[in-house]
Amino acid sequence: MKEEILHNLDNPAQLEKLYQSNKSAFKKEFRLIYPEISHHTAAQVWNERLNYGKEEISRGLRNELLIVLILSAMAGLVAKIPAFTRITENFFYPRNLAFIIFPFLAAYFAWRNKLRGKELIIVSMALIASAVYINILPRNDNSDTLILACIHLPLFLWFVLGFTYVGKNIRNHQKRLYFLRYNGDLIVITSIILAAGALLTGMTLGLFSLIDLEIEEFYFRNIAIWGIAASPIVGTYLVQNNPLLVSKVSPVIARVFTPLVLATLIIYLGAVVYTGKNPYNDREFLLVFNLLLIGVMAIILFSVAETSRNASGRTGRILLFALSAVTITVNGIALSAIVFRMSAWGITPNRLAVLGSNILILINLLMVAYRLYRSIAHAGEIDRAMRSITGFLPLYGVWFMVVTFGFPVLFLFQ
Repeated sequence: MKEEILHNLDNPAQLEKLYQSNKSAFKKEFRLIYPEISHHTAAQVWNERLNYGKEEISRGLRNELLIVLILSAMAGLVAKIPAFTRITENFFYPRNLAFIIFPFLAAYFAWRNKLRGKELIIVSMALIASAVYINILPRNDNSDTLILACIHLPLFLWFVLGFTYVGKNIRNHQKRLYFLRYNGDLIVITSIILAAGALLTGMTLGLFSLIDLEIEEFYFRNIAIWGIAASPIVGTYLVQNNPLLVSKVSPVIARVFTPLVLATLIIYLGAVVYTGKNPYNDREFLLVFNLLLIGVMAIILFSVAETSRNASGRTGRILLFALSAVTITVNGIALSAIVFRMSAWGITPNRLAVLGSNILILINLLMVAYRLYRSIAHAGEIDRAMRSITGFLPLYGVWFMVVTFGFPVLFLFQ
């Protein structure tokens, strides 16, 4: 590489080809020989090109890393609030688990996107109001609306995080798409971080047990909890600054999981028919059925997002359409079961919440499935399928807000 650079100093096209063929090797050799050729105009141009903004970028990354460390420490402090106060864990964690994660992720993106003025006020007020509201709800372990609020609050805060992520581009479907991809990538990288942390934990506890020191309680209460709280923030930093880190993994996961989930769902529906189980009279079974529906819907969103990022073959689009069609069947069964139970035993907060969620998911699924069906013949339709998802996100956010803040008041905190 060194000889080729020296030989082609007067050949800009060939120098560019050398650089594009192996950038790291080109940079390394160029920096070694630059003192010898610094008098050459072309060498001076290339030196400026290779080092332009390097100092500013390095300083920016150091500042960002400092922000990540501060936010991680703050997340750990929030997770430890029961240990520092008289608040019981049974009261704190069901209501505040989401506040260990989402406010600090929102703060990271607010800093990164330089949010100012109205957007920053909206995000701050939403987080503060949510924290105050969920903690002043009457303590009643048998309250359905309290349980629903605790379940839907993280979903609402996820929506607030999405608002922070897109910043001033709230109507930009492309930014919403990037947010969905970020979520998929974050799940992948955070899972890897937690797996590595679990391995380190096992090794640490094992080593200390060999010298007869039992540190399990101290370790989990004072070290592991900080690591778990920090993992989504560290994962976000890695995803944002190393996009290639998981860009090859996520599409593979999407391609592998789509046919597996489709096959599992078909077999499961067959087993339901064979065993005679039905969600109409079995409340627990209906709950599992709806959790299954939400999980599969999330996989469809993730898979469509990855398909739109990486050109997928016709087979992949057929599998996604088939998965959507089967999920619509599951949704239809769950929806009819909810309507049946409401007509037979009346309206309750749980039934109304599930009914609203099922209706939203069904409408969204029908829109996505239609676009996926058209994409089988016209690959360009996959982008419209993605727009069907991103365009529907605000409706989910509104429903999360209604269930979290409206249901307790509407049903008198019962």
